[in-house]
Amino acid sequence: MLITLPDGKVLDLPAGSSAFTAASAIGAGLAKAAIGARVTGPGAKESELFDLHRPLPGDCTLGIVTAPKIGKDGSTTYRDDKHRTDALFLLRHTCAHVMAEAILRLHPTAQLAYGPALENNFYYDMALDTPISSDDFGKIEEEMKKIVAENRPLTRFEKNVTDGLARLATENNKYKVDNAERAVKGGATVLSWYATGTPEQNFEDLCQGPHIPATGLIGGLKVMSVASSHWHGDVTSDRFQRVYGTAFFTPAELDAYLKMQEEARARDHRVLGRQHGLFCIDERVGQGLILWKPKGAALRLELQKFISEHLERQGYHHVFTPHIGKLELYRTSGHFPYYRDSQFPPIVDPADMEKLAHEGCSCSEISNRLDNGTLDGYLLKPMNCPHHISIYASDKRSYRDLPLRLAEFGTVYRFEQSGELGGMTRVRGFTQDDAHLFVTPETLAAEVQGCLDLVKIVFNTLGMSDYRVRVGLRDPDNSKFVGDVAQWDAAEKACLDAAKSLGVPYSAEPGEAAFYGPKIDFVVKDCVGREWQLGTVQVDYQLPRRFKLEYTGADNTAHTPIMVHRAPFGSMERFVGVLIEHFAAAFPLWLSPEQVRILPISEKFIGYAREVEAALKDRHFRVTLDESNDRIGGKIKVAQDEKVPYMLVVGGKDADARTVSVRHRSGGELGAIALDAFLESVTAERDGRLLASRLVK
Repeated sequence: MLITLPDGKVLDLPAGSSAFTAASAIGAGLAKAAIGARVTGPGAKESELFDLHRPLPGDCTLGIVTAPKIGKDGSTTYRDDKHRTDALFLLRHTCAHVMAEAILRLHPTAQLAYGPALENNFYYDMALDTPISSDDFGKIEEEMKKIVAENRPLTRFEKNVTDGLARLATENNKYKVDNAERAVKGGATVLSWYATGTPEQNFEDLCQGPHIPATGLIGGLKVMSVASSHWHGDVTSDRFQRVYGTAFFTPAELDAYLKMQEEARARDHRVLGRQHGLFCIDERVGQGLILWKPKGAALRLELQKFISEHLERQGYHHVFTPHIGKLELYRTSGHFPYYRDSQFPPIVDPADMEKLAHEGCSCSEISNRLDNGTLDGYLLKPMNCPHHISIYASDKRSYRDLPLRLAEFGTVYRFEQSGELGGMTRVRGFTQDDAHLFVTPETLAAEVQGCLDLVKIVFNTLGMSDYRVRVGLRDPDNSKFVGDVAQWDAAEKACLDAAKSLGVPYSAEPGEAAFYGPKIDFVVKDCVGREWQLGTVQVDYQLPRRFKLEYTGADNTAHTPIMVHRAPFGSMERFVGVLIEHFAAAFPLWLSPEQVRILPISEKFIGYAREVEAALKDRHFRVTLDESNDRIGGKIKVAQDEKVPYMLVVGGKDADARTVSVRHRSGGELGAIALDAFLESVTAERDGRLLASRLVK
């Protein structure tokens, strides 16, 4: 069989060979480092992780997954982010099995259900009468470490469906039987188990895999938490205990992760947002619907003002569109009914609903009519682009009118599942700093570059300089990507050239494009090392064709424009949630909801304090005056806790000399400064959108 490697080289191996065979053929060093493989080809899923020793499915494309290089200090170096993701998935899936075995040693009557690896951890669901609590975590970890120390191999073995189901019937575990039956209904022709260790020390579990070669590769592990769950997520079904854990290749890597988690908890935007009065969520309004409080609104408006200045500089036109649109609009765009699961139900005219009720139409019949277009209605808009397309189509366009850049802070609605909602970062209603550019082929590259320049300005201004770029390209062998090949080539070249110009790490990822064109995603790493996918730029040939958009070219004939979608912030809700955590609510002066607080030592100095307040307000600062009867030490502590950038203490000497005694939240007492000098300094800091105080040395 022919094995194609990532560099294009081809290995001719005997049928039934494994990834280990391929790695050995390449070199002894690679074979030693290999722990699994990513396989694409006949007999495999579109892209599937394989065990190192599992027979390959025939001719395929093969990428070897290796363990990281471990430094003397315990640091780990992965080949790239994709290999890190794959390597840790294999490790954590295996550690889920190790944890399951450890719990069975302590609780032999437990019945295992399901144990997947996740992005940062893993869990195992199990039916167990004895409650597991945090007091048990140490005992579980102790048993897990024994299994790891034994460095036991993991071996896959398969049985045909008949023999496999018969074997499961003897194990008296209805959950594993159900897992197997569901796999068979999904098309499985064999059932697979994994054995950990030799027959004398064997632990076996029904599992599709994949796993690392042996338990000894697990360098650091931790049982993190326990929660309740239900079989298939159905609250009316059997209740489980879900035990979470995480694992890494080294103890140092685990320690770094745990420190990051501790810092992340301290920065949780849901907690800080409540503490600092930025936003709230009210069940009476609805899950996933953000209520921006005055302080949060001030922050959001400042961000909108900031980006609007750059939009005007780049020649954008602001537009406003309604929150709903007719279904026919979204049928044309392709958003309805194909993405119905992520949309709110359509809104049907009450008169039409009454007529359908008289006709005895069931809910499913009404749904079918909406899907096939025999019944119309409205939809809470899931995307702004069809509305902007309608604005473009409202006038005749010439090539001289292009590029046309339309921008809107447009609110859209997605029906996310309740279990997936999370504060501001996963919501059901959100506002995008959305824009759509209608361009000619000749101007496409320059416009994509302009979009990326805007994203770069946003990230650098906010101190988010640690980011990488993903360029999603089409897979030439995949039929889901539609359009002319030459157009795709031009669009992909424009995206890749623009990404190269940024001077930051980027990756080209075939198969990750949208169906209508390539895209550029920005993945930002915050100050505690977490990654967030924020800004995006997408090139689109298909929607203009769907809506039959035209412009008159220099040759006086009709042409179809190219559409560029771009959103530097993405969602205002998500972006602000990330900012809250990035800054731990200690925003730079220009973004702070409250920029200055004036603290008179006593009521005798209120008059001068009000003069200071007026001078700041004349310069459009967000300023408050603390007129409470608290002692000055108490006033300072409150302002410090609320992370106000500047505190101005005023007393008799300040009133006489027209000074202010300045304190900064990060630098303590800065001493008496002439009022005019302070005003000049903080105005320059705010207007320059600086990240740090100009006064703190």
